[in-house]
Amino acid sequence: MNLKLVRRLLVLVTMITTQPVLAFAQMGPLPVEVAKPLVARIVDWDEFTGRFEAVQRVDIRARVSGYLEEVLFRDGQMVEKGDVLFKIDPKPFKADFARVSAEVSAAKAGAVRAQIEFERAESLVKSRTVPESTLDERVAANLRAAAQVDIAEAALQSAQLNLDYTEIKAPFSGRISDSRLDAGNLILSGETVLATIVTTDPIHLVFTASEADFLKYTRLSLAGDRPSSRNSPNEVDAKLIDESDWSYTGAMDFVANEFDPNAGTITGRAIFDNPDGILTPGLFARLRLIGSGEYDAFLIPDQAILSDQARKIVLVVDAEDTVSARVVEPGPLFRGLRVIRTGLTADDTIVINGIQRAHPGGKVVPERAEIVFTDATN
Repeated sequence: MNLKLVRRLLVLVTMITTQPVLAFAQMGPLPVEVAKPLVARIVDWDEFTGRFEAVQRVDIRARVSGYLEEVLFRDGQMVEKGDVLFKIDPKPFKADFARVSAEVSAAKAGAVRAQIEFERAESLVKSRTVPESTLDERVAANLRAAAQVDIAEAALQSAQLNLDYTEIKAPFSGRISDSRLDAGNLILSGETVLATIVTTDPIHLVFTASEADFLKYTRLSLAGDRPSSRNSPNEVDAKLIDESDWSYTGAMDFVANEFDPNAGTITGRAIFDNPDGILTPGLFARLRLIGSGEYDAFLIPDQAILSDQARKIVLVVDAEDTVSARVVEPGPLFRGLRVIRTGLTADDTIVINGIQRAHPGGKVVPERAEIVFTDATN
């Protein structure tokens, strides 16, 4: 290639690449939107993932063995405490009850005869017609007869219980599962699970927290900065996976008394009202609870924060309209704004819009604005 032609090409490339830079430099300071951090008194909320669990849950089992005669509910319906759910064929138990009833009658008859013989012997001893040893025998026989009555009556109570247990009733109100067996199946006492009942209102939300979280909450309580330290339950908010707002409000009602040594976590539990039944045992949810005492926080929009490798920075404009970078430590979101832990003061002026037109060491034309909350609630 001709050396002269190469030189001309190099000159042309240099002119093309330097013209935009020269044009940008000649433009001078550019306008940007600036504001002071919003100062508000807030509390931090910590978020966890939990799962809803029924306050009461029971597997329905029979107390007597027998053949299932009838299922008296629709799968999945709400049942009330005391409702009859299943019926076991009662005929064998009725027969046993009748047999034991007869034994009670026989035992009572024997007791009457023993009492008569005791009274007769007692009068004969007084007249010295029979020896006192005969009276002793009659006393013992009378006591044995009374004991036989007690044994028979206890057997009758047991037979009555077994007969009653042929009707399997709901131990509490709640929602029942499907029936695990159909009529005609043999049920074994204490073994066969017939159905499951769970309560739905109220309902528990169970989650786990780390050792660091537990220690933080304990120290906040000791310092009087949490509601539980003021004789009121800690408020807990929850939302389901398809919700953006914290739709449900409950309260803490239990913290485990020891840590899981394998996971290094401790179990916590909150309770929620659930009148419409949408909160179903087994559902996952996000929950939040108070993670700090009240404090004055600096808040700025997320778009005002830049990333510089592992650091987070904001652009600060001084009195001479010169831009400088300030390293900050961001915290959680609060009503749509980002909490800044360290790095800012209430007097700092930061760039909140037009960041691409500002660079550290350069000048800008600041246009004053005001930072406001973007969410009505947090």
